[in-house]
Amino acid sequence: MLTSTDFKGLINQRFLNNFFPIPATSSLALGSVTPKFELLDVKLDRKVKLSDYRNDRPVILAFTRIFTEKQYCPFCFPHIKALNEEYQQFVDRGVELLLITSTDRLQSQQVVQDLKLKMPLLSDASCRVFRSYQVGQALGAPLPAQFLLDRSGILRYKHLFSFLDHNASVETLLTAIDHL
Repeated sequence: MLTSTDFKGLINQRFLNNFFPIPATSSLALGSVTPKFELLDVKLDRKVKLSDYRNDRPVILAFTRIFTEKQYCPFCFPHIKALNEEYQQFVDRGVELLLITSTDRLQSQQVVQDLKLKMPLLSDASCRVFRSYQVGQALGAPLPAQFLLDRSGILRYKHLFSFLDHNASVETLLTAIDHL
């Protein structure tokens, strides 16, 4: 159940490590190979490697900002809901959409349940992958970003957070896919 006043679990080591602002400056260039990773898909309770998708299908990495299982970024919450509602459009295009959060396993499991997520939710509680993609951070959590990798693992589109343009819309992501 989502509430707007429950701050339990907000102040933790992850919050402290991500408190001071670092702007989104990802130097990953279009046409380059992105950093490899392995994270837990809390929905299916299995490890997922980015390399699992290489030579299989394109992937969207949707880094999202969730503070706790009850505290969502006001910019990311509607984005998560839109991605979830339109997940089938990504699947129909042969693309896997991986939602990546910095919440821990238990918090992430609650998010999956509360939002009835259709897509995989990968937990990066250490924020190691967020940092390797240089998405930035502020006020206790990494910033959101979206990356589209083609079936060879090459970066074809990226969107980094800004106050003017928080997240790439579903339509923008689908258009990027259609141009692969």
